[in-house]
Amino acid sequence: MNILVVGCGKVGSRLASSLAQDGHDVSIVDKLEENFELLSDDFNGYTTAGVPIDQDVLRKAGIENCDALAAVSRDDNVNIMVSQLAREIFKVPNVLARIYDPRREDVFSHFGLHTVCPTNLTVEAVRSALLESGNVRTVNLGAHTITFHWLPVPRYFVNQTCDEVDRTLDENEALLALQHADLSIDIASKRNTRLTATDTMIIARVVD
Repeated sequence: MNILVVGCGKVGSRLASSLAQDGHDVSIVDKLEENFELLSDDFNGYTTAGVPIDQDVLRKAGIENCDALAAVSRDDNVNIMVSQLAREIFKVPNVLARIYDPRREDVFSHFGLHTVCPTNLTVEAVRSALLESGNVRTVNLGAHTITFHWLPVPRYFVNQTCDEVDRTLDENEALLALQHADLSIDIASKRNTRLTATDTMIIARVVD
C-alpha cells in the first residue's frame, strides 16, 4: 500500500518505520525537518518538510496516489483538517486521525472520521485490567464499544452448527469464532462447523 503519515513525533516516526519494514511504500510529512531524525535508521520511505494543512505540501508528499493516510501529529486541529482534506479533496480511501482530547472523539466519529484517542484507549485498557476477567476484552471503535467474550460451549450447544448457535444469540451479539482445544481457531463464517464440548466460543457484543 501507499501510505502517507502526517506528523513525525514519537508515534508518527514509529508508525512510518514499522509500515516501511512491513514492505509498504511510506511517505511522512512534518513541519520540522529535524523530526525526521526520529525515524529508524533503515527507513526507506519519503520525507517532506512543510505545513501539513498546505495542499501543495500534501501533493508533494504523494497524497494524490496514496491508499491510506494517518494524521498523527501532536495537534488535534491539524489532524482533523488534514483528514478532511484527504477525504473531501483528495478522495483518499482510508483516513484515520489521532485525537488527544477525548471529548472530541465522539463528535468527529459522527462526522464519519475514523479516530483513535490515546487517552480513551489507555483508560479502557486500565479499566479492563482492573475490572474484567481474563475471558473478556474490550475494544473501542469510534463512538462504539465492542466486547469479546471467551465462553465454554454449553452442553446444549454441543454438535450444533455455528449458524444454529448464532440464531439463538441476542441481536447485538454474534458468534465470531471457535477456539479448539489445540488453540487453533475457526472463523464462525464457516456456518456448518459444528461445536464440540472442548471448544471455546468467541462472542462479540456491541455494548453501545
